[in-house]
Amino acid sequence: MSEMPPRALPLPEEFAVVLNRRAARLDGFASRVAWYDTVTSTNDLADRAASAGAPHGTVVAAEAQEGGRGRMGRTWYSPPGAGLYVSVVLRPGLTVAQGRPVLSASSITLTAGVALAEALRSATGLPAEIKWPNDLVVGRRKLCGVLAEAAAAAGDLQHVVLGFGVNVHLATYPTEIAERVTSIEAELGRPVDRAEVFAEALACLAERLRQLSAGGFGGILDRWRALSPTSTGARVEVLTPRGWRAGITTGVDADGALLVTREGGAERVVAGEVRWL
Repeated sequence: MSEMPPRALPLPEEFAVVLNRRAARLDGFASRVAWYDTVTSTNDLADRAASAGAPHGTVVAAEAQEGGRGRMGRTWYSPPGAGLYVSVVLRPGLTVAQGRPVLSASSITLTAGVALAEALRSATGLPAEIKWPNDLVVGRRKLCGVLAEAAAAAGDLQHVVLGFGVNVHLATYPTEIAERVTSIEAELGRPVDRAEVFAEALACLAERLRQLSAGGFGGILDRWRALSPTSTGARVEVLTPRGWRAGITTGVDADGALLVTREGGAERVVAGEVRWL
């Protein structure tokens, strides 16, 4: 017998108000928001909603996650009320350019990174940067993570669930990650309106996704490069079948793969494990 999903709650009024102020920029995106108290994972609920026919732009958000996850199966620490834990349903049929879908997990991840970095800068003034492929950082401390998960049937892309977690308020983090993570409030030293960050993130995401659907990935990638100084000239280690190999980042290519130059030549890193040194 399958587990019953949690019951959705009304969107908190302060979130509804700031979202409504951005209605023109959203242009129908995020017109459906399912808000929860505590869930296992917003991505899981969004995927379930997508499989049941939820339209493009449907949002699932929660006050806390018990099983939030990031890239490579890592856990995303999601304490109650301290951050934003959000997933969005995206449909390939609504994003086609030059006769082919442009909505893919890779392009969505990079597009979302740009949108979220711009949203944090706009809503709070914090100069967040992107670390390839899916983290927003201040210095070397992680502030936000992005996870895009695609669902396909018979070889055709059905939908993409884009999840993102943003550390907003001050929180006590587990010892094993405490030195590697931060929050907006910790960096700014002042209170931050979580609802404003939520609404601005969705508005920026809607705008950048429309650019992507119009075939504008090249412009998005240019902006991504500008927001990701460590994608060029940074010392890294890449996990290969022969173990960890050191190299220097030399940018990203037209598909968003990280380029790493090391002894023996250059290498494209599409989805592998990278450590910044």
